[in-house]
Amino acid sequence: MSFRKFFDHPLVNTKITSADVKPPEMILGYLLGPFCALISNAAFASYLNRYYSDILGWTDSARFGAFSALLPMISVLFVVIGNLFVGRLLDRTRTSQGKARPYLLLSAPLVVTAIITLFVVPKDASPTLQMVWIAVSYNLYYAVSYPFYYTAHSSLVALSTRNSNDRGLLATLSNASGVAAAGIGASILIPVLLNDFLFVPGPDGGIDAAASYGNWKIAMTVLCAATFIGILIEYYFTRERITEETIKMEAAETQVSMAEQIKACTGSGYWWMIILYFLLFQFGGLVKNGSMTYYCTWMFEDIAPGTAQGLLGAIGGIPTAVGMVLAWPIAGRLGKQRSVVIGLAISVVGGLASFLDVHSFLMVCIGIILKGIGSVPAMYVTLALLSDVLDHLEAKNGFRSDGFTMSVYGSIMVGMTGLGSGVINMLLSSAGYDAGLAAQPESVETMLVVCYLAVELVCYAAIVVLMSFLKVEKHIDEDHRIILENQKAAVLAAGGAWIDPEERLRREQEEAERLAAKSKKKGKTIPK
Repeated sequence: MSFRKFFDHPLVNTKITSADVKPPEMILGYLLGPFCALISNAAFASYLNRYYSDILGWTDSARFGAFSALLPMISVLFVVIGNLFVGRLLDRTRTSQGKARPYLLLSAPLVVTAIITLFVVPKDASPTLQMVWIAVSYNLYYAVSYPFYYTAHSSLVALSTRNSNDRGLLATLSNASGVAAAGIGASILIPVLLNDFLFVPGPDGGIDAAASYGNWKIAMTVLCAATFIGILIEYYFTRERITEETIKMEAAETQVSMAEQIKACTGSGYWWMIILYFLLFQFGGLVKNGSMTYYCTWMFEDIAPGTAQGLLGAIGGIPTAVGMVLAWPIAGRLGKQRSVVIGLAISVVGGLASFLDVHSFLMVCIGIILKGIGSVPAMYVTLALLSDVLDHLEAKNGFRSDGFTMSVYGSIMVGMTGLGSGVINMLLSSAGYDAGLAAQPESVETMLVVCYLAVELVCYAAIVVLMSFLKVEKHIDEDHRIILENQKAAVLAAGGAWIDPEERLRREQEEAERLAAKSKKKGKTIPK
C-alpha cells in the first residue's frame, strides 16, 4: 500500500468535518494534544543538559574534554538538515489528510524510540562509549525524529484556515500548549514534585548519580506515554483546509522546487524579520530556561532548589496563563505586530528589576513577573504573524512556501536548544562548575546571572527594534483577494468548474452531517 493510499483508509481520517474552526478542533487539536506531545521536549529543554552534567558528568573536562560544549553546537547542523528534509517531504506530499498531518502520525513511534535511547546511556561504560552513545541518541531525537513531529505541528496553523480571526485563535492555543508544557511540566511539576526524585541528594550534599539514573528511566516511561497519546490526539483533531484547496481544485498541480521557495522567501524583508524574531526569542528563552535549574540550585540561599524553581515557574506562569485569554483581544485592538513591540518594550524595562539583587528570591520574582507580562503577545500571536507572511508570499509569488519556511522555523525552535545548551555548557566548564561542591565559585554565579537574567533581555531589546518594521498586516485583505483570483484562473484555464473554497467546505460539512444523521438512524454513530 502506497503512502498516499494509506491515508485514504477510514481509520486515519480526521475527526474534524466542520467547514469552520470549532471547539473540538481548538481544544483537542491545538491545546490538549500538543500540550501532551510537547511536555517531554519541554522537560528536556530544562533538564536534559543537567541530566548529562550532574548524572553522567559530561561537563567534567578531564573525562569528556570539550564534548559537552561541541556536541550541541555541531548537532545544530544535523538539526537544520533534518528539518529541511522533512520540509521538502511536506512539499511533495499530497494526501486526503493533508501534507503535514501524515507526518504527525509517522512521528509518534519515532519520537518515543528516540526518547528511550536518550536515557539508557550505559552508566558505567568508558567515556568514549558514552560520548558515542550520547552523540547518536541526541541526534536521533533532535535531528531525526523530532523534526518529523515539530515541522508538521508548526505548519498546522498556517494550513488550517484563511479566516484571520480563527487563525489567530488557533495560533494562540497552539502557542499556549507549548507555554503550558514548559510552564506546568518543566517549571512547576518537575521541580516541585520530582526534583529530589530525579536528582537524588547524596549524603555529602551533592547528587546521588546512581539512584538518579534509575529514577530517570521511570520518568522516561511516563514521558513516552504522554508524548505518544498527545501526538495521536493532535493528529485526529486537526484539519488542513488550505491544503485541501489545492488538492480538490480542478487544476493542474504545479510542483515548486526548494530553490524557488528559497529565492521567494529570502527575497522578502518580511520573511527575514519574522524568522529573525523567532531566532532571537527562542535563543533567549532557551538559555534562560536551560540555566534556571542551576540558578535556583546555587543562587538562592534561603529556599530549597525545587521549591524555588517551582515557585518561579508558577509565579512567572501567571502572566502567561492570563495572557492566553487576553493576547488575542489585545492583538485585535492594537494589531499583532504593534502588540508584540509594545509588550517586549515593557519586558525589557520590567526585567531590569531582577538585577537590583540577584540573590533575592523576591526581587528576581518581581523581574520575572514584569518580563512575563510584557512577553504575552509575543508568546501567543506570532505564529499568526508568520501565517500572514506566508499568505503574503503566496499572493506575491503564486505559490506557497510552507515547506522551506517551516523547515527553517523548526530548525530554529529545535536547533536553538542545542545552541543554548552548548553556550551554557561552555560557560559552566570555563567558570569551574562542579556539581559535587557545596557552593559554586563567584565566576559560576556571574555566569548564571548572565544566562538566566541578562541574555533574554538583550534578545527582547533587539526584537523591539526589528519588529517595528514588520507591517505585513496591512496587506491581508489584498493578499487573500489575489490568492482567490489566482486559484480561480488556474481552475478555469484547466477547464474545471470554479467553486469558492468556503462554499466547498460548507457543502462538505453538510454532507458529513447528512451521513452522520443517516448513520445514527441505523443505530450507529460516527465521530463528529
